[in-house]
Amino acid sequence: MTRKLFGTDGIRGRANQEPMTATTALNVAMAAARLFRRGDYRHRVVIGKDTRLSGYLIEPALTAGFIAEGMDVILLGPLPTPAVSMLTRSLRADLGVMISASHNPYEDNGIKLFGPDGFKLSDKFEKQIEKTMAKGNGKNSVPADELGRASRLDDAIGRYVEFIKSTSPNGLRLDGMKIVVDCANGAAYKVAPTILWELGAEVVPVAVQPDGRNINHKCGATHTRLMQEAVLLHQADVGLALDGDADRLIMADEKGQIIDGDQLMALIGQAWAKEGRLNKNTVVATVMSNLGLERYLKKKNIRLKRTVVGDRYVVEAMREGGFNVGGEQSGHIVLSDYGTTGDALIAALQILSVVRESKEPASKACRLFMPLPQILTNVKADGGVLKSKKVQDAIARAEKRLNGKGRLLIRKSGTEPLVRVMAEGDEAKLIQTLVNDIARAIKTEAA
Repeated sequence: MTRKLFGTDGIRGRANQEPMTATTALNVAMAAARLFRRGDYRHRVVIGKDTRLSGYLIEPALTAGFIAEGMDVILLGPLPTPAVSMLTRSLRADLGVMISASHNPYEDNGIKLFGPDGFKLSDKFEKQIEKTMAKGNGKNSVPADELGRASRLDDAIGRYVEFIKSTSPNGLRLDGMKIVVDCANGAAYKVAPTILWELGAEVVPVAVQPDGRNINHKCGATHTRLMQEAVLLHQADVGLALDGDADRLIMADEKGQIIDGDQLMALIGQAWAKEGRLNKNTVVATVMSNLGLERYLKKKNIRLKRTVVGDRYVVEAMREGGFNVGGEQSGHIVLSDYGTTGDALIAALQILSVVRESKEPASKACRLFMPLPQILTNVKADGGVLKSKKVQDAIARAEKRLNGKGRLLIRKSGTEPLVRVMAEGDEAKLIQTLVNDIARAIKTEAA
């Protein structure tokens, strides 16, 4: 059975349209509750969300579904995705749910599910949920006296703030540092500035006035210009840009130049290897990470293990191999010594610690290698177009022209109706030509 609802990062779609309707959210909750109701005790689920307007639609629907199946619901309010993961474990919950579409615009929303161990549910469990939904809910539901209850965890923000501060290395203090933090008008709009201020930094918060419709709008990790300009305007030491649910981090140095996830992984991997903390001397990344990262780590005798795209698959590879540093070029950084999923704020504290200890500006401390020219373009098309002969021929021609001196990656997006075309190599003009040729073939076939 293939998954129909779940993509690479839970369920995602346009709010109030299938699959992101109140009805589907209700049914997902009921099906998940049936799978995770495993003993004769009061079961509980924690639910967090970002700042999207449609969270007011999805949250009560999920709550009703869990209550109908006898699970108590603990509502966290707006909090980062990794906070939901952490609190699922801390509160000994049977399930955790995050309502968010991450970096997508406010019109979209999503549902991410975590097991009692705080890890995102595997493909296996997602298939079981869909199978249970297909059988139909509402049958054999709990009797009225076994219905669940809903309550709100008033100190959820404080718990997460203290947890993040506890991960700061070597008693990190940020006194004397000026830090711009762009919270994308999203889930971390309260916690991120608070954490940095309590650690001593002078904080310049931007995009911290969510109105339900401005999450990720011209701000955050996918639109870094606001953060970069603020760094220059305020003469800050560093800039941090989070996405809507704060599991992704992109940085800027004091010159306003971007430091992406590949550089962050290289920095943490090298620092941890030097301290003897890097498990099996390996960093886990996806096929999207730049070849320059792989070459740099190799020089440092650090292995790079690649996975398919999606931070969930990075985490699975880390668990299977016993690795403790992984992530994505897009800024998901997973440090399993501290958490079970990407956490922008944990990663930020690790990077800031390295910058402080180096006594160098971020432009020197955080830029460890020169990335190879890499071009990525998104084409609006169904994934089925990749099977066409015309597209396959264009890909074959591109591979031949690369002649082993670079990489091609053409794939269907797991979260949007797009085909992503990526190429990298030593010659920028050739890479651009190859991407253009393949994208043109896809557009022609999709028309």
